[in-house]
Amino acid sequence: MIRSRRARRHASIAVAALAISACGTPPPVRSIACSAAPPPQVRLSDDGSTASTRLRVLTYNIEGLGWPARAGRADQLRAIGERLHALRLGGDGPDVVMFQEMFSGPAKKAVAVTGFPAIITGPRRTTKPDGGTTAPLPGKSKLKRGELGIHLTGGGLAIASRYAIIHSERAAYGRRSCAGLDCLSNKGIVLARILIPGIPTPVDLYDTHMNSRGASRAPAARNLAAHERQSLEASKFIDRTHDDRYPVIFGGDFNMRHSEGRWSNFSRYQSLEVVHKVCANPASGCDVRMSWDGDEPWMDTQDLQLFWRGDVVNVRPVRVEAVFDGGPSGPALSDHDGFLVTYELTWPAALTPPGC
Repeated sequence: MIRSRRARRHASIAVAALAISACGTPPPVRSIACSAAPPPQVRLSDDGSTASTRLRVLTYNIEGLGWPARAGRADQLRAIGERLHALRLGGDGPDVVMFQEMFSGPAKKAVAVTGFPAIITGPRRTTKPDGGTTAPLPGKSKLKRGELGIHLTGGGLAIASRYAIIHSERAAYGRRSCAGLDCLSNKGIVLARILIPGIPTPVDLYDTHMNSRGASRAPAARNLAAHERQSLEASKFIDRTHDDRYPVIFGGDFNMRHSEGRWSNFSRYQSLEVVHKVCANPASGCDVRMSWDGDEPWMDTQDLQLFWRGDVVNVRPVRVEAVFDGGPSGPALSDHDGFLVTYELTWPAALTPPGC
């Protein structure tokens, strides 16, 4: 009994410190008028019938956990923001960044330092679930692993864009759709609909961070069931908010590395194409600038992007690369590399782009 009380007391102190560490710094929210965003370079096909441009999308888990989960991350987080800022000013950076684990004050400041003119954030601490399963997860909830029934932080998501974000929506995953320490944050999914000057339709971008496995401290059956529920809820959110006329790109930290069970559940609910699967095929014409071992490179990473064409604008990946991985792009600044995908957008040249 004494040990149980001591464990509960230590857990209470730890989660209270985590909550305090996330407070005080407001989320970095910005907006830009679509008329103020610089237009991309648009190319015409030889016969003039098709127009195209490119969109570079980075998904990056910046390891922005606060104390006591992480300590001493301020310098690395500041370097992330400064490097992305320098790349953006030099014209070599991504057009859109999907961030995960933006929890601590230094993490929020890092996203702001990037200087992107349009930034939205994902679920806040009090954001309501978008539906969700009400049945209990396998096993019992445990206070010592953070299953308190309340959230101490938001979901840690942000989408930063050089183009105007003309519409956004966010939703938290269900209260019975998290397991272990992941329940301390209000994980979910966020939509940013961007308008690229000269493109006939907007582009829908989604960002998420799904339930971890061992790091959650929850038993395997429990964290697997939570991940399956989040996969279903993410799919429902995309179905509800996406306009089929627009291309869609879905990125984030999916926490499915080396897990056949998680991939099976996720694939049951999600029909979007996986960039790794497309680019692993030599016939795709995708320029792979990163090291992939084995025949299924999508099984070797947590960080993924998926995509689907719109009714008017087609989208396909033409280059993939790792950034901030200790190579030429810069030192490793997080426990994740950044995953950068260059997409080609194509459409009939005769179509008139929308006005602002």
